[in-house]
Order: sequence, then structure tokens, then C-alpha cells
Amino acid sequence: MERRAFYRNPVLPWLLIGPQLILVLVFFYWPTSQALYWAFTLEQPWGGGNTWVWLDNFIAIFRDREYWATVARSAFYAICTTGLSMAVALFLACFVDRSLKGTKLFQSVYVWPYAIAAPAAGVAFRFIFAPQSGLIGSINTLWPGIWDPSTNGIHALAMVIICHAWLGIGYNFIFFLAALQMIPRSITEAGAMDGARPLRRMFDLQLPLITPTVFFLLIMNLISSFTDSFGLIDTMTEGGPVGSTEVMVYKIYFDGFKGLDYSGAAAQSIVLMFLVIALTFVQFKWVEKRVHYN
Repeated sequence: MERRAFYRNPVLPWLLIGPQLILVLVFFYWPTSQALYWAFTLEQPWGGGNTWVWLDNFIAIFRDREYWATVARSAFYAICTTGLSMAVALFLACFVDRSLKGTKLFQSVYVWPYAIAAPAAGVAFRFIFAPQSGLIGSINTLWPGIWDPSTNGIHALAMVIICHAWLGIGYNFIFFLAALQMIPRSITEAGAMDGARPLRRMFDLQLPLITPTVFFLLIMNLISSFTDSFGLIDTMTEGGPVGSTEVMVYKIYFDGFKGLDYSGAAAQSIVLMFLVIALTFVQFKWVEKRVHYN
């Protein structure tokens, strides 16, 4: 039976949700409305008015080959970070779910990366993957140039992908472990009695039963990959070398705040917003059909 809260004072509910509404209006709806307005105007870099240009900003970015290269790079980045983060998190959750010795300690340790801010993680991984020091420095001494993210775009992109995936492992691990612990032990025990190995039980028994969690994490990770990569890229590579790590969200910042193309950056932000919305719609429309909720 559905329960509802009733207040004698009709003003009290609005006072309770007022702070949250103010935050949403100030930090989401107001910036979004301004971006929509700027996307259809030509804003002056140093102020002094604007000119209504209709769809010219969108036409300009859609005709830009560099922009489409950024879109393709962003898609590759999102697929790699999502796949790597979710795969590692599921692997770790399966081990912790087996209740082996020391799993309580690992259960706490695996969550820690989620509490680290992206810029802090970016600085740390920049030193970890530095070609002049540490283990990688020793390897570069034996094989010069085998790893150098400062000059090799593939190395730089791989470094950022690994860092972003590492940051998301803790978040994914929490949900995967909770989903696995909801599966009745009798099901996995029956599979074990039939001779199924742990890996076979995971794919044939456990994974189909946790598809709602997989679907939820797939959406959240893809959205995060498109929108939350700025802090990492800004601290690790600044979009380089030669734009090899410049994804859509970083290009918005670079064109807007360094190139002073406010209108073009606003148009790009609108495109990114609709891309995320379309991606979520496609997932709910077609991917969800493979999800089993019962």
C-alpha cells in the first residue's frame, strides 16, 4: 500500500524542498538556458553585446572535421573506460562475494578510489606513468621510447582511460557486490554441485540475474565517461599531445575559455547534452529488452 506524507501547513513542504530546488535552478537550469541562448547568438569575446545568428554555430561545428574527430575519440574513450571499469569491478565483486579469507578488508579497500577527486587522481597517475621515473622509467632505460605519453598520443589516451576506469571501479564494485549478494546461495551451490567452474557460474548463473544492475551501471558509466573526464584530462595531458586526448567536454572548455569562442562552445555543450540524452534513450529502448527483472 502506498504511503504519503500529509502536512497541516501547506508551506512546510516547499520550505523543505526549497534549498534543493534553488540549487537545481541556479546550477543546472539557469546555465542550460544561457547555453541555449548563446548557442544561437554570436557572443563578443570581451563583452559588448551579441548578434542573433540562428543555426550558424551548429553548422560551423558540424562542418569542422576536428570536431567529428573529437566525437569519435569521445565515443572510443567512453567505451573503453566503461568496459574496463565494469569488467574489473565485476571480477573483484565475484571474488569478494565468495567470502574468502580477508574479503572484509578488500571490500573496504576496493571502495576507496571512488572517494578520490578526479584532479587528484590525475596528478597521481601522471607521476605513476611518468616516463622519466619509477618502474616505467626503468623500462624506458632498457627500451628507450617504449612509453612516453608526453609525445605519443596513443600512450596518453591509454593513460587517461586507465585512470578514469580506476576511479569508477569503486562505484561499480559497490553495486555489483550488492547485486551478487542478493542471489540465493542455493542457485550457485546447485551450479557448483553440477560441476560448473566459478567462471562458468558467473556467466551462466550470476550475470543473467544481475542484468538490471549491469544495465544501470552501463548507463551511469557511459554518461560519466562523456561528462566527467575534464578534471583528469586537464591535469594529466591538457588535451595533448596534439589534441590526441581532447574529448568533447574538454574541447568545450578549450574553445570557450582559451579560444574565447563562447557561442561555439555553447553550441558544442548543447550537442553533448542531446548526445547523452539520445544515448540514454537508445539504451532504455533497445538494451533494456535484454534485462530480466524477475
